[in-house]
Amino acid sequence: MKKYSVCIVGGGSTFTLGFLKSFCRMKEQFPLKKLVLFDIDAERQEPIGEFGKILFKEQFPELDFSYTTDIKEAYEGMDFVFMQMRAGGLPMRAKDEHIPLSMGLIGQETCGAGGMAYGLRSCVDMIKAVHDIRNYAPEAWILNYSNPAAIVAEALRREFPDDKKILNICDQPENVVRSCSRLLGCDWENLDPVYFGLNHYGWFTNIYDIKTGEDLLPKLRELIKKNGFLPQDAEQRDQSWLDTYGMVETLMNDFPDFLPNTYDQYYLYPDYKAAHLDPNFTRADEVMAGREKRVFDECREVIAAGVLGDKFDDISDAHAEMMINVAEAIAYNKNTRHILIVENNGAIANMQDDAMVEVVCELGINGPRPMRVGNIPQFYLGLLVNQVSCEKLIVDAYFENSYQKALMAFTLNRLINDGKKARKVLDALIEANKGMWPELK
Repeated sequence: MKKYSVCIVGGGSTFTLGFLKSFCRMKEQFPLKKLVLFDIDAERQEPIGEFGKILFKEQFPELDFSYTTDIKEAYEGMDFVFMQMRAGGLPMRAKDEHIPLSMGLIGQETCGAGGMAYGLRSCVDMIKAVHDIRNYAPEAWILNYSNPAAIVAEALRREFPDDKKILNICDQPENVVRSCSRLLGCDWENLDPVYFGLNHYGWFTNIYDIKTGEDLLPKLRELIKKNGFLPQDAEQRDQSWLDTYGMVETLMNDFPDFLPNTYDQYYLYPDYKAAHLDPNFTRADEVMAGREKRVFDECREVIAAGVLGDKFDDISDAHAEMMINVAEAIAYNKNTRHILIVENNGAIANMQDDAMVEVVCELGINGPRPMRVGNIPQFYLGLLVNQVSCEKLIVDAYFENSYQKALMAFTLNRLINDGKKARKVLDALIEANKGMWPELK
């Protein structure tokens, strides 16, 4: 089998450790020749890079592994670039969440005012990064799972209209499928979903048993009503994620047609969610106090010991495994099914062609082939058209340096939905994002 060269952009991310371990566990199915971590924050990346040196020395000694802050060293000769950039880091995520909540609005990483603030920062950094990658690795596949993926995907579609090797992906739909397998007591790979929506805003119309063809959604409705809904890896999750999955039961009681993406709760219950989020301790604070601390503590322990000890395990990392499986599908032309973000072009028949939608695709060496879902019902269409318009307007604001387009996007957003509130939160976020947003005039 051919061996591949991979760069992970955002090497200092708390998710990187899961990738390093997963590359070891999956080295037979997706063999690597070279792996480079790249981050603009050398201090943050260093402990993860040093952990990686010890890990690969013990588990994958033949791998050429390094970490760097040099663009040329990171990108040159790469076959795949995994993008997990967080523009502004966790401190800016905290502002994205705290500022709207201080005004009684949803403060969330990818939804509402916080999501649009993060989106504008990400447009700036992602577009620059893709230009850099194309300078040194013109044929590399760019697998982007940086948030907010919907806004990033729209911006990249416009900036690089002819680049067929940029793929935008989110792991949350697959996480929901895996969580269904926990409830059903089956292997998640035996489930064949039908899904439509936008990133962090979609629904499963069917979940079929691959072996029998039975639609398991009716059974899932009953199981969720009886037992609630937990993530597949509930034992590894922070409380906020358990609460998030717990809302699926409420969503299905009120809107039983389809199985929702967990993020749908923010759009369907914005007042309730705003009232129940702690404005002084948001998800960003939880990550910094929890996952971030655990990851860097683990790195420091291994570095101090000079050996892995018991810090390598067989616990599945769904996020990393999904991304590696996506790369594997392309590399070996497997034409397996994945839920991806693609230009609509009729996949959802009654939505505009240039919307960036999230649907099941067959994926191989020539990229994704979307599977059509036909017309979607009016209720769901209305929700999604509203959000597509919001996302397109915020990307207009980026390209046109337009305060007016940003104000329109904020006003139209279902989580704000008021022009005076939109102006107030937009102005506060402009102040908080000085130097990281394009100047809006």
